[in-house]
Amino acid sequence: MTRSAPHRPRWRSLLLLALLLTPLLWPVQQLAERYYSSELLEQNRQTLDLYVANLLGTLHRFEVLPQILGDLPALRGMLLQPQEPAALNGANRLLKRMREQTGADVIYLMDPSGKTLAASNWDQGDSFVGRNFAFRPYFREAIAGRLGRFFGLGTTSGKRGYFFAAAVQDGEQTLGVLVVKVDLDDIETLWGNTPEQLLVTDGNGVVILTSRPDWRFRASRPLDAAERAAIAINQPYPSQAPSPLALDETAWITQSRALPETGWTVSILAPSAQVARPVRTAVAIGAATLLVLILLLGLLLQRRRHYLERIALDARARRELEIRVLERTRDLEALNSRLKDEVLEREHAQQELLQAQDELVQAGKLSALGTMSASISHELNQPLAAIRSYAENAGVLLDHQRTDEVRGNLKLIGELTARMASIIAHLRAFARRDRHAPESVALQPALDDALALLAKRRRAMEVELIRDLPDATLWVQAGETRLRQVLGNLLANALDALSEKAPPRRIWLSAAQTADGIQLTLRDNGPGFSVEALSRAREPFFTTKTSAQGLGLGLAICDTLMRALGGELLLANHPEGGALLTLRLRAAAPGVNLQPSEDHSA
Repeated sequence: MTRSAPHRPRWRSLLLLALLLTPLLWPVQQLAERYYSSELLEQNRQTLDLYVANLLGTLHRFEVLPQILGDLPALRGMLLQPQEPAALNGANRLLKRMREQTGADVIYLMDPSGKTLAASNWDQGDSFVGRNFAFRPYFREAIAGRLGRFFGLGTTSGKRGYFFAAAVQDGEQTLGVLVVKVDLDDIETLWGNTPEQLLVTDGNGVVILTSRPDWRFRASRPLDAAERAAIAINQPYPSQAPSPLALDETAWITQSRALPETGWTVSILAPSAQVARPVRTAVAIGAATLLVLILLLGLLLQRRRHYLERIALDARARRELEIRVLERTRDLEALNSRLKDEVLEREHAQQELLQAQDELVQAGKLSALGTMSASISHELNQPLAAIRSYAENAGVLLDHQRTDEVRGNLKLIGELTARMASIIAHLRAFARRDRHAPESVALQPALDDALALLAKRRRAMEVELIRDLPDATLWVQAGETRLRQVLGNLLANALDALSEKAPPRRIWLSAAQTADGIQLTLRDNGPGFSVEALSRAREPFFTTKTSAQGLGLGLAICDTLMRALGGELLLANHPEGGALLTLRLRAAAPGVNLQPSEDHSA
């Protein structure tokens, strides 16, 4: 059976379709330009508003300062007596103090002829004292009774500044002019290094502030003859003929804001590339999308042809394929059934494992409960028997009206009851979960409480306890319940280890205060740790005991609790044999809840 050659997709038709759809990219470009331009303009408008507000705020801080300082009696008196050294010295120091308090660059005082008599920089090398600034516009405006304003480059300091000037009056007489110079260099430093460029031009169109140093003092437009003459008289720039600033208007998107009160114009120039780049990206994405759509259309046409060819195949070949599919389906169903059975068996085994673990934990709990119950029963039987005896004796004494002795018996019964409550409290303290923050805990009473709960077992095993504890109470930063739990577990482990050894059996306890805190050491003369036990002792459920003796959680719990208390548990073997455990705890300030031990025989 022969098959015809498959038809290829008509790529020429697809190419023609692509050429016909290419003009659709033009509205995509227009929409992208409109969107990104509006986004950039809005962002630059907000930035321009912030810079204008910052600039005007800086200038407004000093606008009224010349008029206020001109009314100071010390300055007015100096102008009335300019030859008086004391008055001149006082004016210089006052202007320096005012400059430090206000943050102005320079404050100086001139006589009606424009000569500087006193200045805040009188004691510096670039002092204004003795210099004549009558050529400055701010001086002429102040003499005329108006608030003088002027931007210019200092002829003495060489620094840019904005000058505010006001006349100092004595009635109708003009005594002089007080000038405040504001340093504008700091404003440029706040603009930072961004793609957008900021510039401020004055009334002559000359750039006076800019984020590009190479644009500074360059003319943004041609200057006429009158402007050139004014520049030559007022000398606001380093050069009397500022070089032109030739900017490519197509390379920048400009937004400007006029400041009528200063005659300045603040402009922000954003590179056109900030719009062109995302527009190109949007057009490229549109073109790529169009190309993908055309390719998908070609692939769909090709798949459609393949599909028609597959429909035209011989019916017998299709039936054979269907038979093979059915056979494969049956195989997969059988495999799926086996997988389900294996999953069910695994889940059943996991449930049995969890049940066995629960039973193991419960067995450990019952074992521990039995041990503690025996100890508590032994400790409670003695005070209970004494209470019964004192109670019966009190009844006989009441029959004989011996009330004082009855009160003594009742007092003893109360003390025995308190002792029983304390024993139960010890048990509850070891059983409960401590969720309190670390506090100051006395180490010796906590150690005595742990020994008290194990006293009966220790005496039954004939274990000798050798204590080397200081008389002064050692205070550690810990949780009282957690500390008792750690001490109880470590002492219980020591007794378990000694149960494998023949007498004599000994436990050494010592504590001392070091430079790093409190160190408590516990040593026994048992078999000690094996190499494997030292490396895995802190792992949960690792134990060298039988399943009936423990679950392997004691040292793991102690290590976790010590790290939670900010301390450390160290495990080692003593050179003379036996295990050596060291507890390092943080020292704490002495507390107030110092409880005595209940087992005085311990």
